[in-house]
Amino acid sequence: MNDAKWIDIGPVDQLLTLGARTLPVQGGEEIAIFRTSNGSVHALINKCPHKQGPLSQGIVHDTSVTCPLHNWRISLLTGEALGEDKGCVPVIPVKIDGGRIYIDRAATLAGVM
Repeated sequence: MNDAKWIDIGPVDQLLTLGARTLPVQGGEEIAIFRTSNGSVHALINKCPHKQGPLSQGIVHDTSVTCPLHNWRISLLTGEALGEDKGCVPVIPVKIDGGRIYIDRAATLAGVM
């Protein structure tokens, strides 16, 4: 696939189920890529909206991740804090094509200075 809208970040099978990895963005915000138990892949800016904890180091469950600092749960679908907590982290659109993960170029570069 050669589409300028999407960035190829590698094969899905290199991302463990219930795992995460990070993707540095030169001049921008680091991105966390997550894989859920059902195999879906999601991407968020790697900062909890509460105290900027590294979401990539949190526990993935169903369609949310728990921040390792203060246990805030963040939706992988919307980026919204769940429960009583309030806040939101930017979501990066993801698609899978031919067993590879692609993230949206414009959303990835939105925070680049």
